[in-house]
Amino acid sequence: MRRKTASQEHISEKATEEQKARKKLAEMNLLDDFLFSTMAAYPEIGERFVKILLKIIFGRDFRHLSVTAQKVYYGADTNLHGARLDVYLEPEIEENSDERVTVYNMEPDQGGDAADKRELPRRMRFYHAKIAVKSLNAGADYEELKNVVIIMIMPYDPFGLKRMVYTVKSMCVEAPEMPYEDGASTLFLYTKGTEGVPNEMLKQLLYYMEHTTDENAINEELLKIQEMVRAVKKDPEVTAGYMLRHLRMMEQLNRIRKEGRAEGKAEGKAEGKAEGKAEGELYNKISLICKKLKKGKGLEQIAEELEEEIPVIELIYNKAKTFAPDYDPEAVFEQIRKDI
Repeated sequence: MRRKTASQEHISEKATEEQKARKKLAEMNLLDDFLFSTMAAYPEIGERFVKILLKIIFGRDFRHLSVTAQKVYYGADTNLHGARLDVYLEPEIEENSDERVTVYNMEPDQGGDAADKRELPRRMRFYHAKIAVKSLNAGADYEELKNVVIIMIMPYDPFGLKRMVYTVKSMCVEAPEMPYEDGASTLFLYTKGTEGVPNEMLKQLLYYMEHTTDENAINEELLKIQEMVRAVKKDPEVTAGYMLRHLRMMEQLNRIRKEGRAEGKAEGKAEGKAEGKAEGELYNKISLICKKLKKGKGLEQIAEELEEEIPVIELIYNKAKTFAPDYDPEAVFEQIRKDI
């Protein structure tokens, strides 16, 4: 039997990765950043999708919305941190309307480790600041500043009180009952929350978002969303986009690993397997990420400090988190090798 050529092996590996990507997309739920953002940006579906979400969350209809998926607010210069908002929603209010414009940012968050929870309030503070500074034109009165509502949907309890809804607003510590309306609020929606459940519709929605299947689309609104999900997942362009994203991540990790091995051998450090890996760029990245995780740092902070692209860092970061609290770089390295 003839051995496969390098080209044939590459084609075979690529086909395997494509199959993995298709399977992941088919099984993906709405808490996944890719599917959620794709749904919101999808022509003829995005606006209907987010209107249903907002209707269930707030219990009222939203007529006019301008939907922007993956809106990025850059820092004032390259040394300042920017913010990427998954789904940015801005109602189109008529000029003579008395209603104050409210900007909504909605996104799923699948973090949940100690570092993610610890940095969450400050991350929300940063999001509010970035949106607010962009929503007031130069010379405008502060009265024209738009309200901002940030909605985080998460499969973990951000504050440990088992609540389905946590609504956070500014208040006076000495007199909590005193009105203090600065127009900023944050909703944390915990999919498994059992306390303070406002209504059955929201409970069903949050469960469905974590378990996005036909069986869990148990009311009229969820059936509409599920029909949209099926349409988006079946779209060849969406499939191709996700496969390309997946393959790029795998290829980048493979390239890093191969370059790392070559570097280790070139420096004469390949006497033992562990030493060879330690000299590799991939192993070094894993080691750095593990060290930063031990210090309680979150994904965005690590990516910024390492000056790396989020997708590659996120993949390693998520793998490393499964080895908490030790964050053993050797174990993480071996697991990633198996995956690629």
